[in-house]
Amino acid sequence: MKVHFIVHESFEAPGAYETWVQARGYATSYSRVYLNDRLPERVDDIDLLVVLGGPQDPATTPEQCPHFNAAAECRLIGKAINAGKAVVGVCLGAQLIGEALGAQFGHSPEKEIGMYPISLTAEGKANSKVAHFGDVLDVGHWHNDMPGLTAHAKILAVSEGCPRQIVEYGHLVYGFQCHMEFTRDVVDQLIAACEPELLTLTDRPFVQQPAELRANDWDEMNQKLFTFLDKLVAEYQAA
Repeated sequence: MKVHFIVHESFEAPGAYETWVQARGYATSYSRVYLNDRLPERVDDIDLLVVLGGPQDPATTPEQCPHFNAAAECRLIGKAINAGKAVVGVCLGAQLIGEALGAQFGHSPEKEIGMYPISLTAEGKANSKVAHFGDVLDVGHWHNDMPGLTAHAKILAVSEGCPRQIVEYGHLVYGFQCHMEFTRDVVDQLIAACEPELLTLTDRPFVQQPAELRANDWDEMNQKLFTFLDKLVAEYQAA
């Protein structure tokens, strides 16, 4: 398996996705766009494309953020999907998958930062790749937006603050608005980058402050993510 990561910011790290890749012995490559790395021109050497999060949204222009090109990323995502590759988007990455498929992102009803539960929908409970999450699972969040829905998209999980937490766009294409890749190290990096903003959000119902964020245990969530990824890879290889 060859896994390619698109990384938008140094503090939006692959986290548990990278742990999983290393544990399985898969090959990895990166487009660290914050370092002005180029996106791949072709997808021949990619089996799984993982598009990570970032403070941008799909409407962010190159003038607003010179290292981020939403249109170019959408083109790459579209190529990967059309070539039958596995594609996983996280937060901003999930929104970009929707945009690549013609579904415009939207604003979430609530900003969510921290560990809060998601609940599987009937579609989620029937999905063999996420059913092991259980009816309810505590997961990581750090977002203000949510992915758009295509005509055939299936919402697999929701939260109290956001109605689109996990979206299946195809049997190999998934958008995670939530952050199941969080680890203590990743969260520390996010806090360091965003602490001034956090201090302005003490009145929000789904925003944890730094001490609460650091106290969370992300291990169970990470293990559930690893199982999802193993199942995704198995289906990709079978295809």
